[in-house]
Order: sequence, then C-alpha cells, then structure tokens
Amino acid sequence: MTDFVFIDSGVGGIPYMMKLLEKKPESSCVYVADTENFPYGEKSHEQVVECVLELVGKIRTQFAPKVIVVACNTMSVNALDELRAKYSDIQFVGTVPAIKLAASVSKKRRIGLLATKATCENPYNLELKEKFASDCVLVTRGDGELVSFIEHNAFTASREECLAAIKPAVDFFRKEDCDAVILGCTHFLNFTDVFEAACEPDIKVVDSVDGVVRHSLQVLAAAQAQPSPRLAKNSPSDCFYPADAGPLPKGSSSPSLFITGFRDTEEENQYNVLCSRFGIQFGGLLSK
Repeated sequence: MTDFVFIDSGVGGIPYMMKLLEKKPESSCVYVADTENFPYGEKSHEQVVECVLELVGKIRTQFAPKVIVVACNTMSVNALDELRAKYSDIQFVGTVPAIKLAASVSKKRRIGLLATKATCENPYNLELKEKFASDCVLVTRGDGELVSFIEHNAFTASREECLAAIKPAVDFFRKEDCDAVILGCTHFLNFTDVFEAACEPDIKVVDSVDGVVRHSLQVLAAAQAQPSPRLAKNSPSDCFYPADAGPLPKGSSSPSLFITGFRDTEEENQYNVLCSRFGIQFGGLLSK
C-alpha cells in the first residue's frame, strides 16, 4: 500500500508532496499528473468529474493508496463529493482556495483569487467567502493561459520569462486595489517566490499548502488505525525508473511521478527536468 497519492492535471501539486515529505520523510508517496486530460480548468463540471473518477480508479488498482490528496482546486471543488461516494475505502484530502487566510491578512478587505476559469466560476467559492470573508470584496481572475505556461515552461523558463508571464495577473489585482491574492490553482505554487517578488510590498500572497499538508498527515494517522486488506497491483518499487532521476531528499523514501500522456518530446523533457530538480523518480506513463 501507498501512504499518499497526489493527483493534479499536471505539475501543480508537486509543492504539496515535497512539503509533506519535509514534514514526514518516511512517507511513501506517488504523484500522478493527468496530462492526457490537461487542462482541467476549461472543462465542465461533468467532464471534470468523469476524468477524475476514471483516474482514481486506475490509481486505486495500481497503488492501493491510504490517502489521496486532490492537489488541484478545480478537481476538488467539482469532484470531491463524488470521489468520496464512489471510493469510500480511500481517504481524500481536497484543496480549496485559501479565502479564510486571505481575509485574515487583508487590511483593505479586498482580496484577489487567481485560479482557473472552472474554479473561479464554482459556487463553492461564494460559500467560502460568505463563511470566512463576508466583509471582503472577492475579485476573481481565471487565467488558463498562465496555467498552461507553468505546465509547459515552469521548470525550463528563465526567471525573467516567469516574471513576464505573471505580470498581467499582478497588474490586474493592483488595478483592483487588492492587498491579498490567493494562489487558487496549485500550478501557481511552483511560482510562489516569483509571485511574492512581483507583489511586494503592497500585496500579500497566500496559499493552502501548509494547511493541506497538516490535514493530510492527520488523515493518514487516522487511516493507519484501520488498515485495509487491499493490495496494489503494482507498488512504486515494482516500477522501472531511469537511472538519472537525481538524488532523493535526505532521509526520505522514494517519491515517484507518473503521467497519463505526453503531448510531445518537449513536454517529456519538462517532466524529466522537474523530477531531476526535486529528486523524484520518474515512472513514465501510468498503466491503462
């Protein structure tokens, strides 16, 4: 069995897995990027649910995860209820925009949400706003173009290119007089330092990483008290990994990454660079 499987449409959830391994390095972790169905943010609710249910079915068979971290806001706000209903033997932890945290740091009471179109349009955000930020104005920006840039260029682009890519979003929120911006798509977390540099000194950047990781570890502790007899078809150690995957984090188990499809050789190179940089073993294509 695998302690944690992290899922996203692409590279977005990597920061969650790496932060969790900092906290609990002995955890067995697998990351699955549903690149075949990228981008999720432009899909309808029904399409998102269909894709995620199919993906988790494959993951359940191959890795028998104790906990699946849905490291994608679009997947979480659209499909979390359906996942818990269909796969009741798996614990799920979702990611949702950090509206409560943004409200706690905003002095102007104007907070921005940078996310995918699907996340921005989901009514769950209004529920979060009314519950945690009822006295704030929530300004949203769905930015599929930036999500795509990060997915395909985040680990090969120069810092100047990254700053140029996020500039339209930062300029938008400054024009709207926001003093806190939520990174509401996990892809943006790969650019957290770039966002912070561009937003200083007048805009605070917030995300959900720490809260999600903390909750995931709590859920695993509870799940370990009720071990499941299910066995995975394949475990991460059974899979082939290239010899040049790079050094693993000191003291950690071997995190591995799988994708569901390559768009081209450039995309394959992107994932090889990513895995080498973070010390992740690249397992290639997820079995059908």
